[in-house]
Amino acid sequence: MTEPVPPQAATRPRGLTVVAVLVVPALCVAMVPIASWLDMGAPTSGPGYDVAGGAGWPWTLIGALLGVLAGIILVREPRQRVGWVLAGSGLFWALDGLSQSYILSGLRETEAWPGMTFALWFLNRFGSYLTSVTAVLVMIFPTGRFLPGRWGTASWVATVAMVVSGLCFLVIPADGDRAIPDLPPGVDEDPTSIDALAGHGDQVVTLGLALGIAGFFFALLTVVVRYRRSAGLDRDRMRWLLWSVIVVVAVSIATLAFSVPDGDFVGAVVASVVPPMAMTIAIVRPALVPIQDLLARTSVLAAVFAVLVAADALVLGLFTLLLDDELTQAQVVGVVLVVSVVLYGPVRQRLSAGVRRVMLGERGNRYDAVAGLASTLENTDDTAEQLAEVARAVASAFAVPFVSVEVDRGHGERLVTTFGERPAEVRTLPITWRDTTIGRLVLPAKGLRSRLTVRDEELLGDLVRQAATAARTSQLAEEVQRSRERLVTAREEERRRIRRDLHDGFGPALSGIVFQLEAARMTVERDPARAQAQLETVSSQVQEVVADVRRLVHDLRPPALDDRGLVGALRQQAEHLAVPLDVSAPEDLRLPAAVEVAAYRIAGEALTNVARHAGANGARLLVERADDDTLVLEVADDGRGIPADRAAGVGLASLRERAAELGGTTVISSPPGGGTVVRARLPLRSPA
Repeated sequence: MTEPVPPQAATRPRGLTVVAVLVVPALCVAMVPIASWLDMGAPTSGPGYDVAGGAGWPWTLIGALLGVLAGIILVREPRQRVGWVLAGSGLFWALDGLSQSYILSGLRETEAWPGMTFALWFLNRFGSYLTSVTAVLVMIFPTGRFLPGRWGTASWVATVAMVVSGLCFLVIPADGDRAIPDLPPGVDEDPTSIDALAGHGDQVVTLGLALGIAGFFFALLTVVVRYRRSAGLDRDRMRWLLWSVIVVVAVSIATLAFSVPDGDFVGAVVASVVPPMAMTIAIVRPALVPIQDLLARTSVLAAVFAVLVAADALVLGLFTLLLDDELTQAQVVGVVLVVSVVLYGPVRQRLSAGVRRVMLGERGNRYDAVAGLASTLENTDDTAEQLAEVARAVASAFAVPFVSVEVDRGHGERLVTTFGERPAEVRTLPITWRDTTIGRLVLPAKGLRSRLTVRDEELLGDLVRQAATAARTSQLAEEVQRSRERLVTAREEERRRIRRDLHDGFGPALSGIVFQLEAARMTVERDPARAQAQLETVSSQVQEVVADVRRLVHDLRPPALDDRGLVGALRQQAEHLAVPLDVSAPEDLRLPAAVEVAAYRIAGEALTNVARHAGANGARLLVERADDDTLVLEVADDGRGIPADRAAGVGLASLRERAAELGGTTVISSPPGGGTVVRARLPLRSPA
């Protein structure tokens, strides 16, 4: 994480900013031709050659490469401390190489170039801080700061220890093996030494080495701690550093196992340049390549190479023992080639599978993961067990220690299936079914395997679709059960209502009619007028009973549907509507009874809403039979419409429920021109 740019820096012209941050990288690059020029004119023997040990331009080139990498970071993020420390490291390397070239050319037996004392001091004494600069760079990567808390305090202590380590090499006197013989007059190889330490050089060197090694290993420990604490983008950046370490180790093994020309220099270049190069990519463009795949492939190749080297050494050793003689170079090459050809394919295949399984899980075998989960779900009927299988499949495919599958159920309930122990930090991915979120998949937020590449996301999508299918199956099963319960409840409630109406209404009424008719029969001969009055009372009671019967029948099924059919019943509704209604429907429409009732109720509710709430001047009712064997019913008005933020009321909800009961749909919309459109589609055939 970089520091925010202060306002004054933000207003600085970008051209000046680029020039400012590129000063140090430019100096590093400029020293390469100078060092090369000095090396070309240097003698091939003498004190300068003995002290320098060789040309200095290769080491200056390392500094130039580091400077270029630092410039790439600083041009993108001028306030990035990693870039500035890397620039300082590049300058250090460049000056160290330039000092070597200067000593190689300017140190003679009887004379020396000006400043030779400083060049010797910088190369032999101050150069001990090269390791310290690298350690500080590692400790602040990738945020530009030390770790917070106690680790930050310990990092400062380690930095001070490495500073003291360098001071030990600055102050020890040049005596014994540390002295450079036959220096020309005027050249002092240890201008910063302390004479009081004479005779104690070995102890001071031991102290300096101990502090330096302790500080460097502490820096490596902070990398492990920072990696474990990191997440997301910072975790990917730390993986780039891990990849560079694997490359450095592999190259080091190669230079030790084979006689590589200038192997020491190659190893030094790789160890000095590859980690900063990885840091630069991690900061500037961490998504350059999928780092998880690159890390896995590099680990596989490094492991294969190590196995082949060990196998070659073992086979060569056995041949030497059996033949009791040294092998020729041609025989050695032949043995190496045969061993490599025989072992490379099988070893690479097995190691690749093993490394990818350890680092990434089973995500490489996409077909096996998806097919295995699908087969398991087919053989499992219990919903909770299906979701548990989904959790286990995701955990196995991605080698993560925790997976939770959460599925929303009715009435605010949630079915949760968990695999493993829940970590402190998690991330949630939605489980969708036809653009509707029906649950969540919870995964760890940290870990080597928590970051997903594009291929990983595709595999996770395939597995989540299986989870969505299982979750949707669970929801549908629950909905079917609730529907059955509602049907049974509604049926029994309707039966109870009819029984109550018959028992408490029709029964007493008919019994009273019977008693009054019997009373009228008994009085008709002696008091005809009274009997006639009783019959009139009975007649009115019978009419009330008939009305109750009609009401009861109407509740069961609207009589207009049997008398006039759906279209006639709808036209009858239109006659009583306060808003002018245009009805468009075929006259010979024959429909199942359930569809007729649902269409009649939906149209009635929609027309009621038009009359009460729409404020419309006119409406249109369309009924037609579609080609897909569905009945289309549409009610449209030119009223004020329905606001987008208005929640659906009981009436609108009932429209959808009546269609859903038959497997149909109801869509209620408000076109841009105004008004409201209610469009229902009802299947004319029940699904098999």
